[in-house]
Amino acid sequence: MITVQLSEANFEYDIHSLVKAFYDKEDVKVFADTEKIKELEEERTPLFQMEVSYIYAGSNEKAVPAQEKEQSQESTDKIHFEIWKIEAGEKKQQAQAEVLVDFSNRKETKNKLKQTLYQMLVKYTKKELPWGTLTGIRPTKIPMAMLEEGKTEAEIHQYMKETYYASEEKTSLSIDIAKRELELLKKIDYEKGYSLYIGIPFCPSICLYCSFSSFPIGIWKNQADAYLDALEKEIDFTAEACKDRVLNTIYIGGGTPTTLTAQQLDRLLTKVEESFDFSGVLEYTVEAGRPDSITEEKLAVLRKHDISRISINPQTMKQETLDFIGRHHTVQQTIESFQLARKLGFDNINMDLIVGLPEEQLSDVKNTMEKIKELDPDNLTVHSLAIKRAARLRMFRDEHADMHIYNSWETIDLTAQYAKTMGMEPYYLYRQKNMAGNFENVGYAKPGKAGIYNILIMEEKQSIMALGAGASTKYVFDHGKRIERVENVKDIKNYLERIDEMIERKRESFALYMK
Repeated sequence: MITVQLSEANFEYDIHSLVKAFYDKEDVKVFADTEKIKELEEERTPLFQMEVSYIYAGSNEKAVPAQEKEQSQESTDKIHFEIWKIEAGEKKQQAQAEVLVDFSNRKETKNKLKQTLYQMLVKYTKKELPWGTLTGIRPTKIPMAMLEEGKTEAEIHQYMKETYYASEEKTSLSIDIAKRELELLKKIDYEKGYSLYIGIPFCPSICLYCSFSSFPIGIWKNQADAYLDALEKEIDFTAEACKDRVLNTIYIGGGTPTTLTAQQLDRLLTKVEESFDFSGVLEYTVEAGRPDSITEEKLAVLRKHDISRISINPQTMKQETLDFIGRHHTVQQTIESFQLARKLGFDNINMDLIVGLPEEQLSDVKNTMEKIKELDPDNLTVHSLAIKRAARLRMFRDEHADMHIYNSWETIDLTAQYAKTMGMEPYYLYRQKNMAGNFENVGYAKPGKAGIYNILIMEEKQSIMALGAGASTKYVFDHGKRIERVENVKDIKNYLERIDEMIERKRESFALYMK
């Protein structure tokens, strides 16, 4: 555990994320509450304590060196950092740093805070992070915006290095992806277009690491038709509200959409076709997802409805790991499901993998990649394990106290090399909170097979109408400068009971969006 005591509640997320990036295996507790910190430290001695003081101009808490005053006459606001270690009951200072800021300029203050904290932690830990101070979800947004402004790659490299301390390798990766994304998005009308997400929140079983809105189909199968009834109400509203806009992409995800029966899938896809104008649709994806939910009958339904892209997601090709994380299918089922989809004519198949799964080492990942290479999918999405708050892996951490999670940049590089040998290039990238080791998720694709919806959802370039339990509609204003969200309730029972209320909220928000 690491404790961080703030003099006031400010920049908590930025500090937590950066400390966690250096110490991914530690619980990082950030509070502006002295008593709370004291309680935590009485329960368990921290690896170290950090104190962060926000000192405003005129405060005499700490003296400003004369040289620093001369260098910055604009502001004497400052942020002071100290790291302390408790040894034999005594506190001993390990490191300190200070930076002059102007609290009236929050963006610049945040950058200076993270730069100073990063430099102090680099010196203290004797290690650097490939992404530097960048801990956000969408690092490619920065080079993409700069490319759109006409900046050169050299200028972007310099800015990323000086502002975020990002490595040359990661900056090059983000620029390459941004360039590919911009090329793919040339076909999209941001202003008049929109995308559609439909969530099916059922799964064959709930994976140990999962935090999505998903419910075991075995318990809820008798409510699946009622769920589709409510979903059809949302479809009717959305189709009418968006009738003057161009639908560009459709993504049916979850959960696992193929937990529905073939008849239920046919009902849903028929309703979508009857409700929306498909003349502008560039991509239509259904997440088949779990191999234990896939049948030839269901795949035939997807083919009948001209689904252009599907996902068959093994996560790993190591059987022991599948058993441990609660995925009730075999490696052989994954292979057979993929081969069946190919036989039925699917020519754009994505496969999702997770690296950093419990007890998996580099050799296990290599074995998985060899099996994926033999199947030769069109897309490959490589996730680094991110254990979110809702995941049972966190909820029952005592039960899994002996579990080991291994991940490294060597593993990330290995998957990238395999993707390259399969003729794929990276086309989108994102990060997640609580991602072990400050790693990234990367989508790879063969030429002409990139997932357009994935880019739109990550880069926040286009509004997305999201339907179903736990779905979050995203309205994009002014080329992504402002985002407004309207979220549906996650619980299925609440969704069924409150569907009319949620549609009305969407009606009100859509009216504001259209102004």
